[in-house]
Amino acid sequence: MLLLKMSAQDLLTLNARRLMVPHLAARWRHFRGADASFTERSAWAESLVSLANDLVAAGRGNVEMIVECAATLDESIRAGAPRLIDVVLVGRHPESNRPSVQLVELKRWSRVTRVEQATADLVYVQGMGAKAHPALQLREYYEAFTSGRGPFQGFAFECKGFTYLHNATEESVRPLLEVDAPTGAYSHIYTSDRREQLLSDLRRGFAEEGASSVAEILLQGMGLRNTPLLDAMIWSRGADTVFTLRGRQKDVADQILETASKVLPDPKTPALIPDERRVVFLVTGGAGTGKSAIGLQMKAELEAQGRTVNYASGSRAFNGAMQEHVGYGDREFRDTFTYFRNFVTPPDPPLDVLICDEAHRLRDRSTSRFWRPEQQGTGPQVDELLAASRLTVFFLDEAQSVRPNEVGTVKLIEEAADRHDAKLVRYALREQFRCGGSDAYIRWVQALLGVTDEMPEQWTPDGLMHIEVADTPEELERIIRAEALAGASARMVAGYCWPWTKPQGESKRLEADVRIGSWHRPWNADSDSYCENDAPPSRIWSVHKNGLDQIGCVYTAQGLEWDWCGVIMGEDMVRREGKWVFRRGKERHDPESDVKRVAVPGSFDPKVKPASVDDDDFARLVRHAYHVLMTRASRATVLYSTDAETRAYLKELVGEVAIHGLRPTWENLPQEARRPHLPRPRRGRRSRRNRSSEGAHEADLRLF
Repeated sequence: MLLLKMSAQDLLTLNARRLMVPHLAARWRHFRGADASFTERSAWAESLVSLANDLVAAGRGNVEMIVECAATLDESIRAGAPRLIDVVLVGRHPESNRPSVQLVELKRWSRVTRVEQATADLVYVQGMGAKAHPALQLREYYEAFTSGRGPFQGFAFECKGFTYLHNATEESVRPLLEVDAPTGAYSHIYTSDRREQLLSDLRRGFAEEGASSVAEILLQGMGLRNTPLLDAMIWSRGADTVFTLRGRQKDVADQILETASKVLPDPKTPALIPDERRVVFLVTGGAGTGKSAIGLQMKAELEAQGRTVNYASGSRAFNGAMQEHVGYGDREFRDTFTYFRNFVTPPDPPLDVLICDEAHRLRDRSTSRFWRPEQQGTGPQVDELLAASRLTVFFLDEAQSVRPNEVGTVKLIEEAADRHDAKLVRYALREQFRCGGSDAYIRWVQALLGVTDEMPEQWTPDGLMHIEVADTPEELERIIRAEALAGASARMVAGYCWPWTKPQGESKRLEADVRIGSWHRPWNADSDSYCENDAPPSRIWSVHKNGLDQIGCVYTAQGLEWDWCGVIMGEDMVRREGKWVFRRGKERHDPESDVKRVAVPGSFDPKVKPASVDDDDFARLVRHAYHVLMTRASRATVLYSTDAETRAYLKELVGEVAIHGLRPTWENLPQEARRPHLPRPRRGRRSRRNRSSEGAHEADLRLF
């Protein structure tokens, strides 16, 4: 947990734009559940700016300032309020070149007296009463931060701490400096008249360069820069523990494992009288809160215990990516990834565990146009899933439902559990681990689209996630393609605002359906096989190297992520007179090309035709679709709207982009952040033993 990550010089720029305090206040409200007090806001405005000015004056404006930072990885599950360090200064040590860290306690005290002569631990602060010596607070932070649960675990680093009283003089706070005051690496005290000493010590503690690299290590240690899901699964092939679950995630995982040990039979010694109890876990959480991480980790650990486990989803893109990039050439592994509709006939005996990811995509019935009538489901799909296993885990986010026939809701699962006389266990995830760990970005997107009731505000750069608005589709593609060619993962996606032509002729040519002025690009292939110019089939468009040449939609992007994502908003959602207007499109037949073109701009999604959804549901589904598309990036989102008025509105909300080096291009990223994405494994099954040995050296990989 942190409120802001930014270099000293960038923090001053942000403050000059009057954006720093509002951003910190919004983050505080999100984490603490209450508004920041006037005193807290004043302290940020005064103390943070003073410290940043001193860093710049010392020639260390590059040093990263991590504001209100959790001391350990498990602060979210610690009793009471989390330990938040006012500021963690991060850089390189000028002599050892190791990571250099200074924990800072900011105080606006102007006068301090001793409460009683017998102790130096307690002092009296004018206007505030008795207070503990600030070095004692820093000692607690220091011990936690440098412990095995701190974010720099496994790294050798220099760590100190100091209290900064920029409103005080040495004489006015003399009791803090007496010979019997607490001592240690964290006990330094600086006042306004010791500023030159502070500047000198900052120069001795931090090099001029290298701070961004160390900040990246810190963010990785805090779980805010994570190994992409597919990369982590490729390393493990689903067999090893490579997902570092944190906070509430770990609570959920531990409870599932404990419950499995109680209600499932021992695979080695089956019970004479089977335990018929059934348990349903319902885990809710927004995009990027770690639902898939928990599910995939549980699959690996339960299989290692000898349990029969299936991982079900309603997404062809997710399953296709898993099967292509993780289970390639491994039939046994591929077969454990399945679809919700595959349980019309329950397995006999039932599975031990069925993990249902993206349960908001549950359908009312399990059907297929390729099935015979007797193969079609006749009862609720959710009942089929509960009948298929003894322990069922549902991961659900109602805000990601994008089709009218997707019926997965909390209420649906609660009622199904009751029908099956199953014990229901509820968990809610809040911590954000996607989009660079920036829950501020997630909330900004939701407010922008009207998914929540919050009023949209201008985006405030937070050092975790980047947003910009392109003027043309050519500019958007140029940005995305440049990052992909440099080494980042990147894709272009769009609202479903153009007809979608099936591959043409024997060569399976892709028609350039997405047409914006003179810029034309095809949708990802509506095909189960490769098309002309080696265009990949839709189920693996998201992970195939040639997928960059096509435009994806919500159905092929949901559940996946890339470093950079270019999002094209079409005419289905445009801004008019201060509110969003939603439009349905109409198509025409083009006699020259013999394909369908746009006659009336708007939505062309066949799943949300007027006959299937009313206007309110149509607006809700369009909002949800863009919410999914805008939360696919882990570092940067580039927006473009085909509508000029909407584009102007987006630019107004995004605001100025350039703040020094905050734009996370591959070139700007520190070396520690440039992790190349892994290719598909070679064909052929590897033994579990080999998988473990290969994955062991990557055990520090972290996944959202």
